[in-house]
Amino acid sequence: MRNIVIIAGKEIQEGMRNRWVLATTILLAVLALTLAFLGSAPTGTVGVGALDVVIVSLSSLTIFLLPLIALLISHDAIVGDMERGTMLLLLSYPVGRGQVLMGKFAGHLAILSFATVLGYGAAAMALGVTGAPIGIESWFAFARMIGSSILLGAVFIAIGYLVSALVQQRGTAAGIAVGIWLLLVLVFDMALLGVLVVDQGRVVSATVLNAVLLLNPTDVYRMFNLAGSANVSAFAGMAGLAGTVMLDGSVLLAALVAWALLPVALASVAFARREL
Repeated sequence: MRNIVIIAGKEIQEGMRNRWVLATTILLAVLALTLAFLGSAPTGTVGVGALDVVIVSLSSLTIFLLPLIALLISHDAIVGDMERGTMLLLLSYPVGRGQVLMGKFAGHLAILSFATVLGYGAAAMALGVTGAPIGIESWFAFARMIGSSILLGAVFIAIGYLVSALVQQRGTAAGIAVGIWLLLVLVFDMALLGVLVVDQGRVVSATVLNAVLLLNPTDVYRMFNLAGSANVSAFAGMAGLAGTVMLDGSVLLAALVAWALLPVALASVAFARREL
């Protein structure tokens, strides 16, 4: 455990030197504040809380932005160190490959968690300062959104590690990482929507749709947040879909955890078998 903590601290220090922490935090904070102030304008006419609007906006932002950030900071975690020769030096110390992997993962997740909590928290604090009425359920939904956003980041960090453990060059890892982002964030949902429109409910039943949605962590995240609260789902237009997709919060949360653990486990196996 001590070795994992040391390696995690090293990754955090490198992130600070490379300005990853500062840049990510500022980016998330600026976007969150913009959505908070611009998105709270319609609340008086639609009858929803200001924080509920922010949750819907930030959830949509998270699906596009956080996976990309996670892949950018993790895609060269292994192959990059191998190309630079630092991995061979690191493994010359009494530390196992599994400890190196978990330490790096913990460090990158800490960077992303710090940026997410501080950046998104700034939006909630700004709404609190304005005196906007915010109910307990909205605060709970906001905390739920932040926690699941960190978990979604962990999923894509883990995917980035798996890619980094399998390829031989950093450029290849970067290309595959961008391809995975495009597939899971954009292409998957567009293809699914096309299938649903063509099918018209003849083959793709609610059960099949449930299973298909679990194949994409961004869809799991979307359903967990936008259909998890009555106020949020009503404003997000997810109420009808929530009634069709019969997946409760515990199942969706378990799916996100599984999406984070499986790529890490596969990356650990691939890294253990890889020649330096």
